[in-house]
Amino acid sequence: MKDLNGTNAIRAYANLYLDTSTRILGDAFDFAVNTCGYSLDEFVNMFVVSDSSKQFAMGNPSYVAGINGCELVRKVIKESENREIKEDDIMYLDKSPEYWVGYVSAFYQWYSDESFMNLFECISPEDMLKMYAVYHEMDIMKTVNEFSGRMRMKRMITRLALYRKAVDLTQKELAEEAGVPLRQIQLFEQRERNINNAKFETVYRISKALNCKAEDLFERSY
Repeated sequence: MKDLNGTNAIRAYANLYLDTSTRILGDAFDFAVNTCGYSLDEFVNMFVVSDSSKQFAMGNPSYVAGINGCELVRKVIKESENREIKEDDIMYLDKSPEYWVGYVSAFYQWYSDESFMNLFECISPEDMLKMYAVYHEMDIMKTVNEFSGRMRMKRMITRLALYRKAVDLTQKELAEEAGVPLRQIQLFEQRERNINNAKFETVYRISKALNCKAEDLFERSY
């Protein structure tokens, strides 16, 4: 298979389904949020663990071409909550930010062959919505590159984790030694909180427990 630039590449499924799959997931996210009343997080959480998500990600034609976005929502809700959606099918001509999130998520999953679960674990739906204003009118490969960079960064081990493992401490042991909450250590290592922006006293306590300098724990780039 060749990618959009004409070079050989491995994609999640045949690119003949790409136009329909991106529109289907865009319409699904739009319908779930703006017609059915789910928050984007709620629907994404149901979608990523559903069999529908797995079938979509492998390019099952019944999912990436054989249904519309509203029907996909019905499948996910039926599987997750065992209930029927009563709202009539609506696919808006004016595309919402939620539509864009679904569209680019489907495109990126096809392009990268990542699972939807991996994608949304690294980049939350909320973070994607924040990108909308800047990226929705750009070439989609700009979004692809941004997603790839964020996923690489998310998967990189933090300097805090490196130093902690070097002295053979668990997160709980480090929290006790440093006198800081365990959850704070976890958030730093998961990059959910930027240690560079933490109070110096907090970082200093952690560094003393790890026998290193406070600045050793700062991330070089985010």
